[in-house]
Amino acid sequence: MRAAGASMYHRTALPLPAVPGLITHPEDASVKIVIAPDSFKESLSAPAVAQAIAQGVLKAAPHAQVVCVPMADGGEGTVQAVLAATGGQWRETEVRGALDEPRQAGWGWLGAGSAVIEMATAAGLELVPPDQRRPLRASSYGVGQLVRAALDAGATRIILGLGGSSTNDGGAGMIAALGARLLDAQGRELPGGGGALGALASVDLSGLDPRLKQTRFDVACDVDNPLCGPKGAAHIFGPQKGATPEQVLELDRNLSHYADICARHLPHDARDLPGAGAAGGLGYAALAFLGARFHPGVELVAEISGLEQALEGAALAYTGEGRMDAQTLHGKTPAGVARLAHGLGVPVVALAGSLGEGYEALYNIGITAAFSLAGGPISLAEAVKQAPALLAQRACDATRLWLAAGKRRL
Repeated sequence: MRAAGASMYHRTALPLPAVPGLITHPEDASVKIVIAPDSFKESLSAPAVAQAIAQGVLKAAPHAQVVCVPMADGGEGTVQAVLAATGGQWRETEVRGALDEPRQAGWGWLGAGSAVIEMATAAGLELVPPDQRRPLRASSYGVGQLVRAALDAGATRIILGLGGSSTNDGGAGMIAALGARLLDAQGRELPGGGGALGALASVDLSGLDPRLKQTRFDVACDVDNPLCGPKGAAHIFGPQKGATPEQVLELDRNLSHYADICARHLPHDARDLPGAGAAGGLGYAALAFLGARFHPGVELVAEISGLEQALEGAALAYTGEGRMDAQTLHGKTPAGVARLAHGLGVPVVALAGSLGEGYEALYNIGITAAFSLAGGPISLAEAVKQAPALLAQRACDATRLWLAAGKRRL
């Protein structure tokens, strides 16, 4: 959610790639249709969603020019969306997962010294089954390992997506992986996780990777919460990560203590800056230790992916996500796509796995029509299985209706 007037967000001119996507019969196409969806969580990636919609559009309008621009808002799927749009390389690095388990985490190399990382590939909530979530122990160490891998590859600019975190450690694990030492009163290094931060006595930054000072960090984030307090990381996001009411209070106290200790070693106290509470406080570490610039996630991905360029001259656009409701207004992909398309006079059709309460508010920002996939009663498992076919069918139906309304024949 973007805070009005918040200085954490920066609009920067980013180098745009050639318009990406699938172009069909450009020599005789009479209309351009842009497809810019997010992923459907636990079902399809954003590129897979885009391709399924494209199949349906082309079934109804076989000679249309179809341009696919997979999207994301900084959370899960950000790396895949950016790579699909820019032609970057998918890379993998072995890291420590949130509970110290080894895992392969993916990230993207965009070339020209740029890399893209989403913290969820290393320490995402979806990687930890509900009965195994340990909010006091979960660590962001693996995210720091991904940053280090990007630095080793020669990155001087890192795009970091925050979202879908299983951690609540204030980014302490990340900075530890980058060379900082978090010590207790006896000079011993703390174990990982927000539960240990109450014992923090000092922070040794002498071993912090010097390359960080020469690296630009652009953070994709749509959360404006501070680190601590009633609207902080623990109180707002801790419960969804498995924290009990007592653990929420403990984590919040520990994050406040952590920020107190860090403030002794840093020129500025970042705990109250908008976004510091993102991803269990990883936003705080990005602000305090990496000097990161925060951007609305969907806007940053749109800039990198060339979405505005793709929408120029389009007659229709499609977007979507797994579930659309009132929360979609707050920085989610369909809202971002709709606002951009609306500014260019392009109508937008949204396709979603389900439509929840309040989704109609999206009509006020540029969504022309919204449709859920299932035509009748269906289990979640069956909906996930049938998602590509359902997306294609709904896209075909919507395109046929649009063609009929405009008396178009393609």
